[in-house]
Amino acid sequence: MSSEITIVVNPTAGRGRGAHAARPAASALRAAGFQVRTVVGSSAADALTRARAAVAEGTGALVAVGGDGMVNLALQAVAGTRTPLGVVAVGTGNDFARTLGLPIRDPAAAGRITADALKGARLRDVDLGRVGDHWFGTVLASGFDSRVNDRGNRMRWPAGRLKYDLAMLAELAAFRPFPYRITLDGGETREIEATLVAVGNGASYGGGMRICPGADPTDGLFDVTVVGDCGRATLLRVFPSVYRGGHVRHPKVSVYRAARVELAADGVTGYADGEPLGPLPLTARCVPGAVRIVGP
Repeated sequence: MSSEITIVVNPTAGRGRGAHAARPAASALRAAGFQVRTVVGSSAADALTRARAAVAEGTGALVAVGGDGMVNLALQAVAGTRTPLGVVAVGTGNDFARTLGLPIRDPAAAGRITADALKGARLRDVDLGRVGDHWFGTVLASGFDSRVNDRGNRMRWPAGRLKYDLAMLAELAAFRPFPYRITLDGGETREIEATLVAVGNGASYGGGMRICPGADPTDGLFDVTVVGDCGRATLLRVFPSVYRGGHVRHPKVSVYRAARVELAADGVTGYADGEPLGPLPLTARCVPGAVRIVGP
């Protein structure tokens, strides 16, 4: 393994925490004897181009500093290669790090863990989801939650999480279930009315909402959580239990496991790791051991 490590940074992650977090993470790696090169792209596309170039040049590891969006970008560079991925989670959601038991908003600790794991070759292969040529690590969201994302992304004010709280209230006011067509592992297509369908490689999204609480990123399968045609009142009662995963016990919620999931619904956008994929229909495949993770 090369002793040169590449750090790729989102300077805007966590309201500026990304840029500050790169320093203690890099210091921990240098203290362990690694050479560190930092990549800050002028845009997401530029950062990805630079990250891919570093992987092609044989960097010893790619370390993503930021939130789930930065991790998602880094996955596009390392998935399917043997280049290890380190994560310094300092964004808003940090669900990929949470799924893997990595430090959250503690860049010095994350840097030390990354350095120690690289020196001790403590690496593990985990699964990823893939839609077309795009990889994701946590959850593919569609339905009510993706409509909230759509609305929040259109809002210029307020900033941060409050924007999405307001977007959720607005979507609740206009709420209706969506007619879905769902096919699992090439079997019979189910036609159902659903509030949302979440395809989980990891357990959580949105900063700890355990929408797919049983998902295991090493079992070669997605957990598919389908929230049925519940009304506003039921949705408001069930929603708080998502943070502990208790919603899966509600009679309107079903959970399936599959390696290939085909979703179709009119007027619904798919989001993976919080990033827009495009309108349904979409097909997601679980790819076993697609990325090598640096960690405890």
